[in-house]
Amino acid sequence: MHILEQRFLRGPNIHAATPCLLSVLDLDDLYGVSTRDLPQFNEALLALLPSLADYLVPTGQPGGFAQRLREGTYLARVIEHVTLGLQCLAGAPVAFGRTRPVTGKPGQYRIVCAYQLEKIAQPAFALAMDIVDALAHGRAFDLAPRLEELREIAERYAIGTSTAAVLAAAQERGIPVTRITEDANLFQLGWGVKQKRIQATITGDTGTIAVRIASDKQLTKQLLHEAGVPVPQGETVTTIEDALRVARKLDAPVTVKPLDANQGKGVTVACRTDEEVEQAYAYARKFGRHIIVERFIEGADYRVLVAGGKVAAASLRRPAHVVGDGTHTVRELVDLENRNPARGAGHTNILTQIALDAHAEDLLRRQDLVPDAVPAAGMTVYLRGNANLSTGGTAEDVTDLLPESTRRLCVRAAAKIGLDVAGIDIVCRDIAQPLADQGGAVIEVNAAPGIRMHQHPGSGTPRDAGDAIVQGLMGELDGRIPIIACTGTNGKTTTTLLMAHTVRLAGKVTGVTTTHGVYIAGKEVTKGDCTGYWSARTVLASPDVEFAVLETARGGILKRGLAFDRCDIGMVLNVSPDHLGLDGVDTIEDLAQVKAVVPLAASRAVVLNAEDPLCVAMARRVHPDVEIVYFAMEADNPVLLRHLEEGGRAVYFQDNSIVVADATYHQELLRVEAMPIALGGRARYNIANGLAAAAGLMAAGFNNLQIATGLSTFVSDGKTNPLRTNVFDVRGVTVIVDYAHNPAAYAALAEMARSLLPGQLLGIVTAPGDRRDADLLEVGRVCAGRFDELVVYESSSRGRAYGGAVDLILQGAEEVVGKTDTLHRELDVGEAIRLGLSLCRRGDVLVFACGSSLDVFVEAIRQTDPESAARIAAQVG
Repeated sequence: MHILEQRFLRGPNIHAATPCLLSVLDLDDLYGVSTRDLPQFNEALLALLPSLADYLVPTGQPGGFAQRLREGTYLARVIEHVTLGLQCLAGAPVAFGRTRPVTGKPGQYRIVCAYQLEKIAQPAFALAMDIVDALAHGRAFDLAPRLEELREIAERYAIGTSTAAVLAAAQERGIPVTRITEDANLFQLGWGVKQKRIQATITGDTGTIAVRIASDKQLTKQLLHEAGVPVPQGETVTTIEDALRVARKLDAPVTVKPLDANQGKGVTVACRTDEEVEQAYAYARKFGRHIIVERFIEGADYRVLVAGGKVAAASLRRPAHVVGDGTHTVRELVDLENRNPARGAGHTNILTQIALDAHAEDLLRRQDLVPDAVPAAGMTVYLRGNANLSTGGTAEDVTDLLPESTRRLCVRAAAKIGLDVAGIDIVCRDIAQPLADQGGAVIEVNAAPGIRMHQHPGSGTPRDAGDAIVQGLMGELDGRIPIIACTGTNGKTTTTLLMAHTVRLAGKVTGVTTTHGVYIAGKEVTKGDCTGYWSARTVLASPDVEFAVLETARGGILKRGLAFDRCDIGMVLNVSPDHLGLDGVDTIEDLAQVKAVVPLAASRAVVLNAEDPLCVAMARRVHPDVEIVYFAMEADNPVLLRHLEEGGRAVYFQDNSIVVADATYHQELLRVEAMPIALGGRARYNIANGLAAAAGLMAAGFNNLQIATGLSTFVSDGKTNPLRTNVFDVRGVTVIVDYAHNPAAYAALAEMARSLLPGQLLGIVTAPGDRRDADLLEVGRVCAGRFDELVVYESSSRGRAYGGAVDLILQGAEEVVGKTDTLHRELDVGEAIRLGLSLCRRGDVLVFACGSSLDVFVEAIRQTDPESAARIAAQVG
């Protein structure tokens, strides 16, 4: 077995609305082999991975996969299920998978497996292959070390519990969440101007100075004292002599702790003798050079969470401890407690495992115990002087007990330090009483406070601390900016730019992705074909974008999925044969399935071509709460008429005008003569693009005046919309440069070009070599039937022999016009352009199609006509 191709589908895709790993696998010698044909395979697999026995099959039958194994299933499907099972065992549970044979490729399968963590999906798939391959060939497999490696990866890249709580709260509110990097728990909540960033409980609004202040415990105390917040007396020292001096001066039990450590590291409480102070000082010095010696405040340890200027939760924290049973030693009791499934390493679980280390042994000595002592039944044995959950402590919710004075005090403390999210540590005898009445004090203010204790207290009411943080950060906003996503076979770029132009005129900072680049506020950010996942992410991650208009191509959907979980408006302009035979898209119906990913992600409205049956069929799959808006070039289109009768909205073309309509009114938006891209009504495909743009903008809430203004002021030239019906004059020959490269586009372009002038129409045409033979033949037939003379050149062989695509196009052309001197084969694009111009007379129209850039045309004519080349170069900038 070997992997032919593998990629991550990070957003909604043709398989699922959630992230998936897509693998194309060749089974080699295991092709055609069923699990029923392999002696002992099923037993060995289920013995190695017993959890697979309980897996569901698509029918939902419990244990169905084990039954499927016994009945016999092909091994690609087994790999799918094993991949899912391994991710579950590694601690990243997933359930969705799908396996399909590759059409026309015996032995090859497309396997789709959902994932939670991207870093674990590929190694899980590789391990699944190794397991199935070994067992299928009768070899034993040692799973334990490989599974441990998988678990280590999962732990390394897992989302921390505090971060996970915040993200869950954001998703519950419908806020889009993007992991900025897999190597850190850094996330973006929302898009564009409404985005915020968060890492654990540090937010993008958390100031660096505030964090530094909170890390300096002595400075924190000074500021809190200045704000009238009670704090324990004490000093910062750097020598043991000064530590003893301060302790004697305070003449009371003291707490000794590092100045800038966190999570309770290096803290010792209730030191009463010089020896205890010396030991505590030595312990604290392991974590910092500057040490605080302060009065020990008698009482229990409480943590109050402040978020967004409000108290969100409060917990009583108990230090790590075990309770004796009269039978087990302290060491055994700790081991038993650490087996609690709620306890894990670090912050990976609700509670942290208890360490029986030197500090714990010192604390045991104070209780007249050693690790191997057997404490009496019911005796509480403390193993930490501090109550931090990160050192094994537990928590009880006490939020409802806080008096108003304490709430105000905590909010004031957070504000004084400057933290939007803060953990206020209080020590007092009874949190239900005002601090002033009992000598309680705030002992620390923490930036990036853990919220496990509030989300999952050992007792009391769980508090959604994550939601409180999201509320403070985002308010009632969902963090979304409007998104229009536009797909289709032809016309996407022009329609996208039309809409973006209109949105920009309406005063919105617009982010746009197109075949030519990414543009923000009308300025180019990235150049190239930018119609996929990463380009859309560039726009959505830009902090100044208020509105996104995203050209969304077939390739981007197939390679990475969508970059957004949902869009406001999803548009499909048309579906015609193009790119068939690639990436598992073999028929036009398959292509429609790919395009349908966009409207299925729409939350407000879907814009569809009423004259395209494949587009119309998508309407049945759209969520009932999402509006359907149709557009059509024919005013009497039956789909459009029925939609209007049922109260729907639409845009159509009638009497040389663009008309917007619903069941009650039909209003002329503008005449096409006022729309520059329509070329006086000759460019019918651009009229259709205008209709689609008007429909998309109407669905997005723009008014008729705004839409008409946008359509009437957008000019499609070499600067604003390169390779999209760019018209130039070369010594009396009208030259049209366009990206047309499929039969439908060539037919529409030739129709427009034929209407411009009475002269001859000549085409310089090609198509990419990765198209099917049938598609290249059809390009030749369409072009031969519409152009008076053809020059066919090589653009991109893409796996074919050089010139192979040209030969097929010419073969198709000859089927229409026969062998004639009006068909020319010139592989080099520059030579083809010069040949085409040499065949033209003044008054003729020349179409140059499928070029990679306008520069190609300019440089081609520079050799023979430098003056025209310079003029056109100046026009396109």
